[in-house]
Amino acid sequence: MTGIEEFLWVAFPWLAIAAFVIGIIWRWRYDQMGWTTHSSQIYESKLLRLSSPLFHWGMVFVVIGHLMGLAIPKSWTRGMGISDHAYHLIATIPGTIAGIAVVLGLLGLLYRRVVNRSVFLSTATSDKFMYVFLTIAICSGFIATVSTQVFGVPGGYDYRETISPWLRQLLIFNPMPDLMVQAPWQFKVHVLAGFTLIACWPFTRLVHAFSAPVGYSTRPYVVYRSRGQEVQGRRSEAQWEPIRSNGRQLKH
Repeated sequence: MTGIEEFLWVAFPWLAIAAFVIGIIWRWRYDQMGWTTHSSQIYESKLLRLSSPLFHWGMVFVVIGHLMGLAIPKSWTRGMGISDHAYHLIATIPGTIAGIAVVLGLLGLLYRRVVNRSVFLSTATSDKFMYVFLTIAICSGFIATVSTQVFGVPGGYDYRETISPWLRQLLIFNPMPDLMVQAPWQFKVHVLAGFTLIACWPFTRLVHAFSAPVGYSTRPYVVYRSRGQEVQGRRSEAQWEPIRSNGRQLKH
């Protein structure tokens, strides 16, 4: 194993995770006013209404699939009576559908942001880099799924023998980079793109993924007090009410 491989599959993921944690803490402490999606709905809403739900709901199922595949060991699913073939079908079919939704939603959002001049001008430089890394991470993951799981060898590539244990051991500071070296190049590109996106995450609009309007339902109502007609009438009449001074009528 070369030094580059050790860096890619040990040092780089750790550095990306450290940048993510430190960046999130820094952003929360010093830039809460910038902790927002920077919504551009005011500039264009028709395409946004189509692409945004497609992208976000697709991502929900993609994240769930990643958590299931990476966090749950192979022995657990076998212990629950789920065969490897059944697991492959459960993971591949919904995962491919969710991946298609994410890709289509992303293409719509990118088209809208590039073509609509107002939306493009409202995009920060950091977010432009974010869209590049996000596109690479999503497209590489979709390509890896389709090429190895859908059109690959029967049964697909068993990433639960290499990538999943590599990541679990990495997170408990017991690196096993040799497992990742065995993975197909499609998954290697996807993993590197994913950790690059994680490192950039806190410094882009992606921080809004960790925000939820929890306090919205319990916050007090905003009270609006309007001027009554009597008050308005009295003030209006007072400006032109005649007054008497030495027998003559004067107006304000």
